[in-house]
Amino acid sequence: MVPGEESMRSNLRRGALEYCVLALLRSGRWYGLDIARVLTRDGVLMSGEGTLYPLLARLRKAGLVETSWEESAAGPPRRYYSLTEDGERALAAFTRAWHPFRDAVDAALEQRADLS
Repeated sequence: MVPGEESMRSNLRRGALEYCVLALLRSGRWYGLDIARVLTRDGVLMSGEGTLYPLLARLRKAGLVETSWEESAAGPPRRYYSLTEDGERALAAFTRAWHPFRDAVDAALEQRADLS
């Protein structure tokens, strides 16, 4: 790994991770551990579960997600997360901003030195 590469990943994650969580919740209610499993699958978006629960708490306090408790046959009750209307609006705004931003970054990275 190039020196500073993990710091770069951390900065990129910080800006996008909450919207990735909101995007998952767009399909319905999710259990926190299931969210963590999806987001840590390849180690790019999240390297471990430790960052997810504080993020979910911030999203809840901001009114972007809501929670509900459901009994579990496999142990204690589970907390499920779902998207609120404000969360849907925030995700839509991020999506509108993300696409042109991503395209501009891709274009800059693909730019050739010979600008003739």
